[in-house]
Amino acid sequence: MTRILCALALILTATFARAEVAIQQITTPGGIDAWLVEEHSIPFTALEIRIRGGASLDAPGKRGAVNLMVATLEEGAGDMDARAFAAAREALAASYGFDVYDDSFSVSARFLTENRDEAVALLRLALTEPRFDQDAIDRVRGQVLSIIASDAKTPNRIASQTLYAAAFGDHPYGSSLNGTEQSVQALTRDDILAAHRAVLTRDRVYVSAVGDIDATELAALIDDLLGDLPADGPPLPARATFGLAGGLTVVDFPTPQSVALFAHSGIKRDDEDFFAAYILNHIFGSGGFESRLMQEVREKRGLTYGIATYLVPRDHAELVIGSVASGNDAIAQAIEVIRAEWARMAESGVTAEELATAKTYLTGEYPLRFDGNGEIADIMVGMQMIGLPPDYVIHRNDYIEAVTLADVNRVAGALLQPEALHFVVVGQPSGLDAAQ
Repeated sequence: MTRILCALALILTATFARAEVAIQQITTPGGIDAWLVEEHSIPFTALEIRIRGGASLDAPGKRGAVNLMVATLEEGAGDMDARAFAAAREALAASYGFDVYDDSFSVSARFLTENRDEAVALLRLALTEPRFDQDAIDRVRGQVLSIIASDAKTPNRIASQTLYAAAFGDHPYGSSLNGTEQSVQALTRDDILAAHRAVLTRDRVYVSAVGDIDATELAALIDDLLGDLPADGPPLPARATFGLAGGLTVVDFPTPQSVALFAHSGIKRDDEDFFAAYILNHIFGSGGFESRLMQEVREKRGLTYGIATYLVPRDHAELVIGSVASGNDAIAQAIEVIRAEWARMAESGVTAEELATAKTYLTGEYPLRFDGNGEIADIMVGMQMIGLPPDYVIHRNDYIEAVTLADVNRVAGALLQPEALHFVVVGQPSGLDAAQ
């Protein structure tokens, strides 16, 4: 049955690649809003649910509770233990995915039309009546502790945790959602139940569906699936300020290659200049081998295999962040080049040719994202969470094309702050110390 499900997904991918995405907005009798794209040629549906809050709702002193709770959701529900639940899901050829991020909890479900009612009923059981058996909690706790131990020996994770801790302090963004060894060891079943009650609520829920289901059927499904969740959740965290000044932090770690993260404050997703910033970042650091930083750091000087920058507009803070890895004897030069290019881009901006090339790429790749029911459902629920209208998918490329050279270069001068850029380097770099 799982093979059948995968085959149907591949067929539906081809169908959507040729079709226009027509989004319907619905409101269930229970008052939950959802978006729907109907596609009845294949008896298969993808359902995506997001609930705002996520791991940022960990109670004080209970860091890692939400993550542990989410990781244990499939470990039995109702009168079924973990093995019985997995067998029931497999018999239905259904798939469920639960995940947690700093700002959201996500549910991804895939099921055949013929098994829709049973698949939704099983998912409802996992969401509303998880068992959280102590042996399951302890088993998953062990897996989380293994991840924490591995992260403590991984340069990229050390760099990330060092940067975010220094930038955001006691805010949830300042620590890993996995928690620490001490905090995870101390979590009790009551803590897991409290995390479940805090995260799974109706007041911050977003839903999308794509496939063989109509608006009436989807409305009934959503109310049945989510209607018994608590109406309200706890307050979300306050805004976070990127509190790390420009400079350098070196974390000594025995490795022949240093890893560096670099960041400063960023731009909100709903800022009117976001599209200009998005194009700017593509040209500067996220456009693969054609990006400025890749050309300067790798192609011209051979200081790294790869370098990239990202705009990260989180719910409560925004940053521009980048990463690079280089030999201990070369990382100092790589950082020097990055700082110089940051300043050059802020001062001089991009060229008309770079802008035209970026627009061609960004407008050409966008339709390729809509290549399957699951992908479309994921895009739609993400659009809802950041407040975009359904017709955004029609006009998005127009927004890209409307950005002018003057817009990009004005934003480059305002967004890129070379003096505020802070580097965290993990390794044993030559010629670098935190006093620089």
